[in-house]
Amino acid sequence: MLITHDTRCALDAVVDLVNSAPEVSAAEGLPDVAALGGFVRQHNLSDVSRLSEDDLAAVRALRTGFTEVFAAPDASSAAALINELVAAAGTTPQLTDHDDFGWHVHYFAPGASVADHLAADGGMALAFFVVTGERERLRRCEAPDCRHAFVDLSRNRSRRYCDSRTCGNRLHVAAYRARRKEATAVTGATPTGSARGDQVPSEG
Repeated sequence: MLITHDTRCALDAVVDLVNSAPEVSAAEGLPDVAALGGFVRQHNLSDVSRLSEDDLAAVRALRTGFTEVFAAPDASSAAALINELVAAAGTTPQLTDHDDFGWHVHYFAPGASVADHLAADGGMALAFFVVTGERERLRRCEAPDCRHAFVDLSRNRSRRYCDSRTCGNRLHVAAYRARRKEATAVTGATPTGSARGDQVPSEG
């Protein structure tokens, strides 16, 4: 799926924001203003002034809104949520080529707060998936002990886990071992091969 660089950056910020919620990561990912500053630097959010406790509260509230978009049952529901977020942010689309990124569009108004910045750019990035009929790509990890959000950008919408090298492979290993245990119980035989020599399939 082809998306622009600025849209991808906005999506990464949205996903990381959603995944910072304590109900997802078992701890508050944005515990204080300093953590919010780290988030801003990590995602190279431009035109962000000095941060405050009010900014922190607003970004956490926005996080709830983005989380609801990922949980929306259909495109109409997702569209309504995105419209609300974008309208509240007071979007002002403008072309910019800052930091050698080439020409791209900022949707946040000049001087916008960090929450409005994220709501405008992130909301428009999510809107792209509704407009193109690809809302189903806004997903949650299918591992039973993981609720991380991610955007499936695979060609055939086949991605199931937030990270195939951790959640995906962990489930493949668990399923493989369960099959071996079941086979052993049925046949009464000891499985061949040592733990070191077992070849466990993994998700690519």
